Amino acid sequence: MSHPTFLVSRFKNRNGVFSWRVDGRLNGVRIRRNFKTQEEAAAEKAALEIKALQLASNLHAVTTTLSTDQVREAETAFRRLADRKRSLSFYVDFALANHCEPEQQKPLAGAVDAYVAMKVQEHARKLISPSQLITIQRHMKVLKKHFLSLTVGELTPARLTPYFQRGEACLKTYNNRRGVVSTFLKFAEQQEWITTNPIKKVPHHRIARRRGSAKTITAAQAQELMAYVETYQRGRLVPFFALCLFAGIRPCLRTGEILRLKPEHVRLDTGVIRIEPDVSKVQELRTVAIQPNLAAWLRAYPLKKFPIIIRNLQKFRAKIAKRFGLTHDVMRHTFISMHVAKFRSLGEAALQAGNSESIIKKHYLDLKSPEEAAQFFGIMPTRTGGAPAGP
Repeated sequence: MSHPTFLVSRFKNRNGVFSWRVDGRLNGVRIRRNFKTQEEAAAEKAALEIKALQLASNLHAVTTTLSTDQVREAETAFRRLADRKRSLSFYVDFALANHCEPEQQKPLAGAVDAYVAMKVQEHARKLISPSQLITIQRHMKVLKKHFLSLTVGELTPARLTPYFQRGEACLKTYNNRRGVVSTFLKFAEQQEWITTNPIKKVPHHRIARRRGSAKTITAAQAQELMAYVETYQRGRLVPFFALCLFAGIRPCLRTGEILRLKPEHVRLDTGVIRIEPDVSKVQELRTVAIQPNLAAWLRAYPLKKFPIIIRNLQKFRAKIAKRFGLTHDVMRHTFISMHVAKFRSLGEAALQAGNSESIIKKHYLDLKSPEEAAQFFGIMPTRTGGAPAGP
């Protein structure tokens, strides 16, 4: 499309004085103006050509305090709102009312440290268990190391999803990682270190697979295990294995109840083990009845001479676990299943194990026969000694 052209020419007036004329058409209207100097005429010509160009391209000359970049941004905003019913001012007002910038670009390392410190305080107030605290600390340490140079606001769904999937993690592990980081990001949102929580756009996987029966060992395997433990390291590991196998104490050497169980909690005189709230995984008091065979083991290897936790227990336990194929909670699972088989009471087994009746029924019912249970609770030490047990 051609634009109007204005000409500058020298013109002699009737009085004999020469002047400079700008001649052309603007929007169909004839323009003819005289100027004393050629410079003035050239300036007018340039102004008229700009005006003609603006008319042809729907541009307007506006006096403004905005910079060129700001004008371009405003033009972009208007183009994006071309199909909207509301004005630009409406959307600006909405953003100002609802959007708040983070108070600071919080480094991820500092945010993680603050979050862990809060969880330590919650643990001190008995709001979370030791195992929960250790899990949180472990996950947060990995998160901080993985995203060391980032701020909290730079954690995006595109970054978090591969982080949860790392190491070809199974769906349960993926969900566990996501859950811990989700709680951390909620804390960051409360501190106004982020304005939106990116975890909402990170998928959570539904796991349809149902749990099966708990993994256990047979009474014969338990007999062989305890016979070996009696001869290994001069019997120093007997209390640990006896309490885990014949009382179902949670055996984990990182967060298990066995780590916090004290000799005074094991009452041979009354025939019970008191699992105090600060020992229990679920922070609830429970008592476990000391079966006659466990009493015999604890008399033969009294806790005053044979501590429950010895030095290098992790190494010794690992060797025995490898030798007998012991998995993480297999001794506890065996105790519960044998208890159900012997006493036929889901409620009593749930109370002593610290589980719900539904869990006991789902995972431990009918795993063992009464005959095998009787054999299991009849496993006795070869060594004798100590004081007689209570009821």
